[in-house]
Amino acid sequence: MKIDSGGTAWMLTSTALVLLMTPGLAFFYGGMSRAKSVLNMMMMSFVSIAVVGMAWVVYGYSLTFGDGGGLSSFIGGFGDWGLVGLENAATADDGTGIPQLVFAAFQATFAIITVALISGAVADRAKFGAWVVFTLVWVTLVYFPIAHWVWWSDGEKAGWLFDLGALDFAGGTVVHINAGVAALALVLVLGKRRGWPKEPMRPHNLPFVLLGAGLLWFGWFGFNAGSALGAGATAAVAFVNTLAATCAAAFTWIVVEKLRDGSSTTLGIASGIVAGLVAVTPACAFVTPLGAIALGLVAGAVCAFAVSLKYKLGYDDSLDVVGVHMVGGIVGALLIGVLATTAVNDAGADGLLAGGGFALLGEQAVAVLATLAYSFTVTYVIAKVIDLIMGFRISEDDEAAGIDSTAHAETAYDFGTIRAGIGSGATAAAHAPVSGVPGGTKVEAKG
Repeated sequence: MKIDSGGTAWMLTSTALVLLMTPGLAFFYGGMSRAKSVLNMMMMSFVSIAVVGMAWVVYGYSLTFGDGGGLSSFIGGFGDWGLVGLENAATADDGTGIPQLVFAAFQATFAIITVALISGAVADRAKFGAWVVFTLVWVTLVYFPIAHWVWWSDGEKAGWLFDLGALDFAGGTVVHINAGVAALALVLVLGKRRGWPKEPMRPHNLPFVLLGAGLLWFGWFGFNAGSALGAGATAAVAFVNTLAATCAAAFTWIVVEKLRDGSSTTLGIASGIVAGLVAVTPACAFVTPLGAIALGLVAGAVCAFAVSLKYKLGYDDSLDVVGVHMVGGIVGALLIGVLATTAVNDAGADGLLAGGGFALLGEQAVAVLATLAYSFTVTYVIAKVIDLIMGFRISEDDEAAGIDSTAHAETAYDFGTIRAGIGSGATAAAHAPVSGVPGGTKVEAKG
């Protein structure tokens, strides 16, 4: 089949957009962290790119999108290890006209960000070396199999959830429910942060959070519309729905905040943006734009309430990965069974409101429950084994001092140079101690 140059150009662009999401996530999570752990938080995202990227090339693509023979319903094989031979494969064998290496690169970015998403739940307290080991083991034993279940088909055989008929256009189960429930398992193994929940642990840099949310939204158009594997009508539907649902969720979140807490916050609208993006991901090519708005309205409200459950249930999910990604992913996956219509995409199925009955909703529920059960169980075992072998949590003294300085020998903000520049006389008087300013100094604006 001849290469579709337009579709290939769109897929190369989408791949770059999705890769940008992980640095965007680093800013989002980094801003939500405390000042003494922002670098570690961002490093956990960046090292996920390094580790998962290599694993994907060596064996991850093969296990996810390869034929596993007798086990092909559950996992692929090693026939495409190292992407050997794909560099000479002009196009994928699925009729898209997209080079197989482009598809492999696109899917690599999904695996990368899925692992990075988990890191927000364990901010301030995970050993960096243990996180690196976890990253490799988890993507191998959890992400690759689930992605195979949901997305692999060669026309004759398929992953068991694909064969069942469950729909997940761009990663509601594979990425968000998977990462969210894995985050919950990891939190239960590591335990609570020192001082939580009595000590306030507020975001240290809200502009970073907003920047990260903006980068995520920008990249997410590649995430969702790119999953059409071409520049056509399906990509257009996914693109518009990604916009519509996210707008609705962001609005609903700040309305809930206003009614519940008395004020709408920048952290709230940033969180609402991510909740909408998460929820529309599995459904973006199967619902109408009005359906996407309805989905976003529900997801924004549900996730705004879900993030507070950690205080009632006692699990310390530092940056609300469970409340946004697991819960948002569940909302999006299940609402496909209600809102999907073949009038938008005949490759899908009709949901409840389109006259399809409860069949699709039941299939979506099976996919959600299977992902929750497998990911939680295997993640918990992985984390426990790593904890027993090398310890997963930093010491209490290191946690109090700040993981940036103890694990990376760096700090994000160097206030020492401000203090070092303070002289005597009039200059010293101008820098009299001021309560609440880092270093106890008053910094004079220079014209």
